Amino acid sequence: MNKNCDFLANGGEMGELTRAKDWSKTLVGPIELWPQSLRTTLGILLNSKFPMFLFWGPDHICFYNDAYRPSLGNNGKHPSILGEKGAEYWSEIWDFIKPLIDQVLQKGEATWHKDQLLPIYRNGQMEDVYWTFSYSPVNDENGKPNGVLVVCNETTNQIITLKKLEESEKRFRNTVKQLPLGICVLKGADLIVEMANTTYLHIIDKEESAILNKPIFDSVPETRETAYPFLKNVFETGVPYYADEFAVTLNRYSKQDLAYFNLVFYPLKEENEVITGVIVVAYEVTEEVKGRHLLTESEKAFKNIVMESPIAMAIFRGKDYIIEMANLTMMHNIWQKKEKDCIGKPLLEVFPELLDQKYPGLLNEVLNNGKTIRENEAVAYVDINGKLKKFYLDYEYTTLYEKNGKASGIMCTVFDVTSKVKARKKVETAEERVRLAAEIGEIAMWDLNLNNKELVYSDNILDLFGFDKNRKIIHQDIRNRILPEDEHIVADAFAKALKTGIYKYEARILKLDNSVAWIKVHGKIFFDDNHNPSKMMGTVMDFTIEKEIQQVLMKNEKKFRLLADSMPQFIWTSDTLGNLNYFNETVYNYSGLSPEEIEKNGWLQIVHPDDREENVKLWMEAVKTGKDFLFIHRFKRYDGEYRWQLSRAIAQVDESGKVQMWVGTSTDIEDQKNFTNQMEDQIFERTTQLELKNRDLVNMNIELQSFAYISSHDLQEPLRKIQTFASRLADLDEKNISATAKTYLNRIEFSAKKMQDLIQDLLTYSRANSADRIFTTVKIDEIADEVVSDFSDRIEEKNAIVEYHNLGKATLIQFQFRQLLHNLVENALKFSRPGIPPIVKISVTQIDGKLIPNAEFKDKTYYHLQVSDNGIGFDPVYKEKIFEVFQRLNTESEYRGTGIGLAIVKKIVENHKGFIDATSEKDKGSVFNIYFPDLSEISI
Repeated sequence: MNKNCDFLANGGEMGELTRAKDWSKTLVGPIELWPQSLRTTLGILLNSKFPMFLFWGPDHICFYNDAYRPSLGNNGKHPSILGEKGAEYWSEIWDFIKPLIDQVLQKGEATWHKDQLLPIYRNGQMEDVYWTFSYSPVNDENGKPNGVLVVCNETTNQIITLKKLEESEKRFRNTVKQLPLGICVLKGADLIVEMANTTYLHIIDKEESAILNKPIFDSVPETRETAYPFLKNVFETGVPYYADEFAVTLNRYSKQDLAYFNLVFYPLKEENEVITGVIVVAYEVTEEVKGRHLLTESEKAFKNIVMESPIAMAIFRGKDYIIEMANLTMMHNIWQKKEKDCIGKPLLEVFPELLDQKYPGLLNEVLNNGKTIRENEAVAYVDINGKLKKFYLDYEYTTLYEKNGKASGIMCTVFDVTSKVKARKKVETAEERVRLAAEIGEIAMWDLNLNNKELVYSDNILDLFGFDKNRKIIHQDIRNRILPEDEHIVADAFAKALKTGIYKYEARILKLDNSVAWIKVHGKIFFDDNHNPSKMMGTVMDFTIEKEIQQVLMKNEKKFRLLADSMPQFIWTSDTLGNLNYFNETVYNYSGLSPEEIEKNGWLQIVHPDDREENVKLWMEAVKTGKDFLFIHRFKRYDGEYRWQLSRAIAQVDESGKVQMWVGTSTDIEDQKNFTNQMEDQIFERTTQLELKNRDLVNMNIELQSFAYISSHDLQEPLRKIQTFASRLADLDEKNISATAKTYLNRIEFSAKKMQDLIQDLLTYSRANSADRIFTTVKIDEIADEVVSDFSDRIEEKNAIVEYHNLGKATLIQFQFRQLLHNLVENALKFSRPGIPPIVKISVTQIDGKLIPNAEFKDKTYYHLQVSDNGIGFDPVYKEKIFEVFQRLNTESEYRGTGIGLAIVKKIVENHKGFIDATSEKDKGSVFNIYFPDLSEISI
């Protein structure tokens, strides 16, 4: 018995736990009985800073030190495992470590494992733990192995880090392979291809297997002379090589191609700075270089092409994206702005609504990283005339480079696909509606495997046949519902489908509630490679109601034929192609032909030979257009006599407007035709007499024009002289002329002025009839302004008010309409009540022609011009008389005038296809209402 326990001194936490444990209750017994080999080993183990674990004795009792302690985690085996059997506490890995322990104890040989995965229970759960460890024998006093010393190191963190690095490298390689830049890694002095991404393979037009692990110039020998010196220098010196628009000839795409690249040859170094290879990064700029060269050679022509291109294009320069150029398509169709509002200004200043959208970020990426961005059907909101409008655009942003390779701008190309996207969405919506319509219309779907009779069906097929909703049915369940007397219909339909591929029939079924219904089945048979029928797919629907309607229609058709056969008129029908397929009995009785004769030789045989060509032409035109057929022609009677017939046919259309059939009639109009001929002779005679009268009227109009000329010149000239000499006489010294003479002179002058006014009004009235009628669109407010200006002195004199506002525009004969307003305002000012300031109101409104009883053009819009005043008015009995020539309701001494003014107004209104009326009461003013149509819509 050895009571010396110095070997347990120190040892940290595990030394303290070992000393404190009551070992007498364990399988190794009290410490005093421990063999020296165990004591020595534990002394080394507890004081070692390297993780150690000891299995001792046949029961593999467990010991471990502080360095091993962290590997057991928290809430796991520590500290209960100390002094316990290994098999009980390492059960999760005992299958793996027990053979190793046995190997060491039996053979006395040590083991070694590196980064071995041994999941253990720790920290309250199973964890994947990696170990690097050695199992070594511990000999007892007899020199035989009695224990196993485990010297270990947990490498879990290193392994996890290594895996993360591997994953990172894998992601890096995947990223490199997807980059739009061509990247190739060359190893060694022979420049062996270790990796090449998809873009690089596309550039040289090679498959990866053709270049991997081979010298690069074995794959592209044509580039050796150009590129090898630079690659060799980078590999030997470690100095990177940069080049823009590097020219190299490549044999690719079945031709020799001169290409340009922005590229970098960069040395690949290990951690010890030893160069092991070269990384090639290439971005092909062939198109850009060639495009720039072409642009330099023919800049003006290119600019014209760009500006007139149907593809919207623009160029933005600098970090502020100054709009340098935008072609007409971009300016007018996409931006819908003027050039002065865009060119030379920052893009986001012109379109601030883009700030909250993704496009500024994309532009930054293109300009800063040289990346080309394309997107289809991208949504953009653009301010169009103050309102955000949604666009769907296919666009591309491409970096623009200067000669020094520096990115300076962006080329933007845009296709407006808004209409296409909206159309597609409409189609998708329509498809969804069709699907819903099928559900709403109770159309059931089915799929039958003809080999095993397995049936797949939509749920509504159960309702259609009257089955319970939760029942699972088979094909025979459905066949059993077919009425026995209709079984042959189904069998015949299947036999026909085997030949044509189309399966369809209509039959009756007996539902589970014993009600009978009609079903319509439509499907298709599919054949296998050996042309044997393999499956059927189709639809089935209940059309009982439609079938009942058909039966009613058949009865109605029978009644129609009976009715038609009893009518004296010819009744006939035609299909949609114009083929006549029914004639009533009257046709056969009239023609004396049998149905077979008409069927054989056609119905045209009863039409007069001279009428047949025009008959066929008009009939086919009606069939083509769907318009009514109307033709007067001659039919041959059974006795050989031809009689005139009026034939008319009308298309019968369905709800969608599609022609379903034609129904026609032919009526004997021989007597009416003879009467018409007599009438035409009488009309011709009277027309001849009318032409003679018209010639007389033309001559009278010529004479009236001559009178108008005489009135304008020959009659007015003596009046002017009378007025002139009377004025001169009146200006003489009063001593030389008597008062009586003065009075006579005034009367002469007044009468001459009255005569002149009468002549002027007559001329105006005449011109209203004969002047050229030139219609133009004018602002009525401007005409009113001119008229009011004409009467400014009189308005001021009478303190009158003329009110009008926003009278709008109309198509008018401008000078006549001015005369109309002039006469009405003049009357309102003239016929005012003494001592009461005149108030004249002018307004214009628009009215639907249907609402005006006297309107000639009911389908047009009418203007309603109203002129009202607060003057003396007139008795309503004179409301028609006032528009006649030379009609006056007041004496000359009270109110001056010629009595022609309102007649001129009426004539002008008639020239505008309108009409006028007036309402008034004595001393309560007058209201003139004028209605005329919108002449911009009428051919005058």
